[in-house]
Amino acid sequence: MWKFVLRRAGTSGFVLAGVSIITFLLMFFTPGDPAETILRQQMGGQTPSTEAIEQFRDAQGLDDPIPLQYLDWIGGVLQGDLGNSYYSDTAVSQLIIDNLWPTLELAVAGMVVALLIAVPTGVISAVHKGGSLDYGSQLAALLGLSMPNFWLGYLLMLVFAIQLSLLPTSGYGSFDQLILPAITLGTGMAAIITRLLRSSMLEVLDEEYIQTARSKGLRERVVVYKHTLRNALIPVITIVGLQFGYLLNGAVIVEIVFQRPGLGRLLIDSIFARDYPIVQGLVLVIAVFFVVTNFLVDVTYRYVDPRISFEGGDR
Repeated sequence: MWKFVLRRAGTSGFVLAGVSIITFLLMFFTPGDPAETILRQQMGGQTPSTEAIEQFRDAQGLDDPIPLQYLDWIGGVLQGDLGNSYYSDTAVSQLIIDNLWPTLELAVAGMVVALLIAVPTGVISAVHKGGSLDYGSQLAALLGLSMPNFWLGYLLMLVFAIQLSLLPTSGYGSFDQLILPAITLGTGMAAIITRLLRSSMLEVLDEEYIQTARSKGLRERVVVYKHTLRNALIPVITIVGLQFGYLLNGAVIVEIVFQRPGLGRLLIDSIFARDYPIVQGLVLVIAVFFVVTNFLVDVTYRYVDPRISFEGGDR
């Protein structure tokens, strides 16, 4: 077990090192001079002088060789220092902390919406396999997967905010300002969970102990919701944990559409402002979240089923 954990941890470390290198290099190969862009913004749109640009580049170490810049940056990261914003000189870690809660709030609300839609839909679809309810739920799931977040967001905004005046179009801080973004973010996830739960339910319904439960005269409601759903939810719970990271990615688009604060808005604003330390810090933090989540899931799998090995899950 410990050998598996150590090897999996080593792989995760290589992944994070690769992400940090690729992210750092991509920032420096994007067009535009960060020194000129930042100074132009600080000067209200006026063109900065050559001397000012050189002073900025010298102060931020932008004239150093790229490998040396990377080593300086990664050395700070290993000590818990993600650097400071070029624009505001605020610590990147503080900016991430300040914008973390709105994104987590949106991701959790999106997951709640997804589960509220997916669990009953997946159960009904499996119980009525081959019927009109089954085909209807599968069609709805396909639509949910096909609709881009930004398109669905603007559609909901047009109907519920502009036409019906039931909910606000944008903003942050109140519950009604969270409803439309949460529905937008959770719809795609609901479609994925619905299809997975339907498949899992159908497998469990074919198990012998379910047939035995029915032969004993248990009510169909008890068979479905107590004996079948409970076992069918095991793979779904695993996927929900992994997909939570993808909700954070989807929150980037939703935050832009509904003009909410959060990590997504911070990332997009930083990219356009050429504020490299913020972009690099944010990408690294999101990568760490993904890698740690996958690491915990793999270790849990190995703990639950010792037959799973490090090499591709051989048994």
